[in-house]
Amino acid sequence: MWVSDKWTDYELIDASRGEKLERWGDRVLLRPDPQAIWDTPRTDPRWNRPDAAYRRSSSGGGAWEKNRLPASWSIRYGKLTFQVKPMSFKHTGIFPEQAANWDWVMEKIPAAGRPIRVLNLFAYTGAATCAALAAGAEVCHVDAAKGMVAWAKENALCSGVADRSVRWIVDDCLKFCQREIRRGRRYDAVIMDPPSYGRGPGGEVWRLEDNLWGLVTTVCELLSDEPLFVLINSYTTGLSPSVLTYIAESVFTRKFGGHSDAQELGLRASDSGLILPCGAACRWER
Repeated sequence: MWVSDKWTDYELIDASRGEKLERWGDRVLLRPDPQAIWDTPRTDPRWNRPDAAYRRSSSGGGAWEKNRLPASWSIRYGKLTFQVKPMSFKHTGIFPEQAANWDWVMEKIPAAGRPIRVLNLFAYTGAATCAALAAGAEVCHVDAAKGMVAWAKENALCSGVADRSVRWIVDDCLKFCQREIRRGRRYDAVIMDPPSYGRGPGGEVWRLEDNLWGLVTTVCELLSDEPLFVLINSYTTGLSPSVLTYIAESVFTRKFGGHSDAQELGLRASDSGLILPCGAACRWER
């Protein structure tokens, strides 16, 4: 498991009984988490007085109970700075377990010793984009949600990398890749964080287990003759790291050589010491 354990502005305080207690800067949030099915003692008093708690509704969805919470605030990870904004569907705009991948990206890019062009697909609020830019890469950031791309620009500005070589694209990721292939554009590295389920602008249904293979084979056509890496993230329950490894080996290793490694991502609870599983990632490198 890759554990993101270098945070100072974020802390997983504890996780128990389907919920997690987190510190984001100086704010404490309580959120649901379906992985934390164990029942351990909730000894930290902040369980009873978080700054905000996301409560599930019996009719579906949920809402924040914001006791003491601004609309947004900043947290830092190393030299990166991100805007935290609690959203209506429990997310905050940052997945802190991804820090292990940001570290890896920021290590691989300068170590290449050459200019690196990165394509970040389903790029969300741009944490990985900021990491790649900070490492010296040229980045193409693609997400279908205009609001998420705007948020990513904020994060780039806060992180001091908004003036670097970056393209901000609002588009369907698969269709964008297909057009880039026709245009003859190539990338040295690709980062992708495809959703488990979604609908395209024309009502097309996206299911990761049905569409991931086609996405990966399309991305393979976008890689340069000397690709550096491909990073695939998955938050789909039941899609194991082994499956991601088999896909990467079957597509990227078969064509370019190299190797891949896939692991769960995790965050260690400071109270109990247990590591909360937070999805999986596969890293292929040549």
